[in-house]
Amino acid sequence: MEINIKEINAFEREISVHVPWAELEDGFNKHAKKFSKKVNLRGFRPGKVPMKVLLRQFKPAMEEDFVEHALNLYYLQALKEKDLLPVNKAEVEKVDFEHEGDMSFTAKFEIEPEIKLPKLRKRAFKVQKTNYIHDQEDIDRVINDLRRNHSTMETVETGAEEDNFILADLQKLDATGVPIIGKKLEKRYLKVGGGVIKDENLEKLKGAKADDKIRMHLTENEQGEKSEYEVSVINVEKEVLPEINEEFIKKVDPDATTEAELRANVEKRIKDNYEQRSKEAFERQLSDAMIEKVNPEFAPSMVESYLDHMVEDIKQSGQAGANELDEAKVRETYQSVAERNMKWFLVRKAVINENELEVTKEDVQTEIQKLLDRSPQHTKEIEKYYKKPSNRTRIEDDLMEKKILDYLLQFAKIKEVDVKTKNIRQQEEHTHD
Repeated sequence: MEINIKEINAFEREISVHVPWAELEDGFNKHAKKFSKKVNLRGFRPGKVPMKVLLRQFKPAMEEDFVEHALNLYYLQALKEKDLLPVNKAEVEKVDFEHEGDMSFTAKFEIEPEIKLPKLRKRAFKVQKTNYIHDQEDIDRVINDLRRNHSTMETVETGAEEDNFILADLQKLDATGVPIIGKKLEKRYLKVGGGVIKDENLEKLKGAKADDKIRMHLTENEQGEKSEYEVSVINVEKEVLPEINEEFIKKVDPDATTEAELRANVEKRIKDNYEQRSKEAFERQLSDAMIEKVNPEFAPSMVESYLDHMVEDIKQSGQAGANELDEAKVRETYQSVAERNMKWFLVRKAVINENELEVTKEDVQTEIQKLLDRSPQHTKEIEKYYKKPSNRTRIEDDLMEKKILDYLLQFAKIKEVDVKTKNIRQQEEHTHD
């Protein structure tokens, strides 16, 4: 068998295969015997039809039948001989074969491109590390959220005030003020002075009591379109927040006994969350900087395969019904994510190979032991979870990612930036307005 490889680009290959009849003959004859078992000819039992008779009557069909089998066989042999691993289905062309003649064909396919890393020097890329500076309002907000999660509702008899809640039925009206059938929202809560209840609507709801009927225009969609509704008040309620006492503290944080301890624990969680946020953003910048430095080519079919899996995952998770999922929209939305992740996959692999990075079984076990030491009360559950190979693989991947990022860190010029959480809150509030 003669094999020639043509490199079209970093990821496309065209392989030309030529197989002489001497190599094909035995295979063709064996295939002919199988073919003869499917043939019914007067005077011959199935499987006993002489070759000459078969060729005279069915030669084109026999050649076609054999080629279908032989193409796959010799294509796979050629790939193995040349140590090639396609990442997509080959496009087979120029197939040429006739009985007692040689066979030739070409196959185009994509492979995972081999990435050559550039020579890296210190300060090869710039990355920013954010230090978040939190304040007392962050702590107050978390504690207020905890109080709201354990709040109770009390009926207000004197009329609705700002920050009260109105339980009501909302009936949509047409342009003439007549109720539209099928457009009634029952038992909905409206916060007085929250969401759509502001400006003129706020004034209309102030003082509202049970059994009142109030007409107002409510925003219905992102475009800001408004429709008229009749609001039938069922009840007016106010939120009563619990006192920060021993009972409340024990309920929300078993590790605290005083308000000072609760606030200290909340502050630690806030600090840890912001540190994790900073770490994730920094590591993302580090990997993005390396991707930009290498700028690897990737096989389009690898991205298509990634998007296929993403669509399948969304279907399996039930995020959208089988008939509702717009696959084209999913692919369009995640195209850039898929391309970025594919580039990182290739760069990551090159870093591992060129630096001979590895994660040992001992490394994985050490990491599991850390988890056990941290949560001794959950020893059995943790041990059971990490007996599953796929869960151990996840730890292995995380440890390898850390090794790769630690390696890249030595080439990074880091600029530290302080960001006050007060500014983040102001931005979020501005966005919501």
